Amino acid sequence: MEKPNVFITRLIPQEGIDLLKKYCNVELNIEDRPLTRDELLKNVKGKDGILCLLTDRIDAEIFDTALTAKGYANYAVGFDNIDVREATKRKIPISNTPGVLTDATAEMAWALLFAVSRRIVESDRFMRTGEWGGWAPLQYIGGDITGKTLGIIGAGRIGTAMALKSKGFTMKVLYTDAIRNDILEEELGAHKVSLEKLIKESDFVSVHVPLLAKTRHLINQDVFKKMKTTAYLINTSRGPVVNEAELVVALRNREIAGAALDVYEFEPKMIAGLAELENVVLTPHTASATTASRTNMALKAANNLLAMLKGKKPPDCVNPELYEQ
Repeated sequence: MEKPNVFITRLIPQEGIDLLKKYCNVELNIEDRPLTRDELLKNVKGKDGILCLLTDRIDAEIFDTALTAKGYANYAVGFDNIDVREATKRKIPISNTPGVLTDATAEMAWALLFAVSRRIVESDRFMRTGEWGGWAPLQYIGGDITGKTLGIIGAGRIGTAMALKSKGFTMKVLYTDAIRNDILEEELGAHKVSLEKLIKESDFVSVHVPLLAKTRHLINQDVFKKMKTTAYLINTSRGPVVNEAELVVALRNREIAGAALDVYEFEPKMIAGLAELENVVLTPHTASATTASRTNMALKAANNLLAMLKGKKPPDCVNPELYEQ
């Protein structure tokens, strides 16, 4: 039986590539960059399956080009890069990679929280100048963490994991979500509150919502003006959830104490002025960048794609209604 032809839009951990090679003819982009639109269109043509990344825009034009594709496996938890509605309309299954990067992303949120509140990046940069003259009582004073209030915007898998890790710091936890989170309430005594109450009372606001029409620019100047001037914003969700231009103004005017970002509104670019600010910590979308997480993402994406190629429902299907008809 002839093997199906699949295309991987960018290098992923070898374990995922090897799994697909067992059962498929595999072509992949070996360059360490996203494909241009023309390159993507050229390479998906005639393929039976595509393993894509967040940097690939998968839409009607792609579907019209890759007419033989039986599915798209997204190497990410989020799938805002894919027109899922159009895919569903055409009966094309789409999958993602939930679960395997939950702890890694939650850990990164904590790393960012500590880095910005304790001014780690500023201190490190200063030490490297060789100009430190010794201990001083007013050097690099930052914010306290233990006993403070942690606000979780979006208490799904990652938001829950982030909140649960606060237990060692005896923090009060507030959260906003569409539904009650029994785990957080039972384990931490957390309170489900309105977004406005969370913003006003939290010392740390950590964002964990997907990018939807209703969450785009959810965090904006109105939010910053209601936050404590001593509070910090942490974003490991999606860049456009935060209005980056308004964040720059809030940081510059010290309306909030600081922010730490792993995602950006116009990735890979940052809004003008953000990089010049000392009260922000910036990392290049690396929240899931651990050996185990990235490897398991590759294996999960590969297994999803293999299921689709067999005409079966992928384990992590984001449009399962295709299989309910």
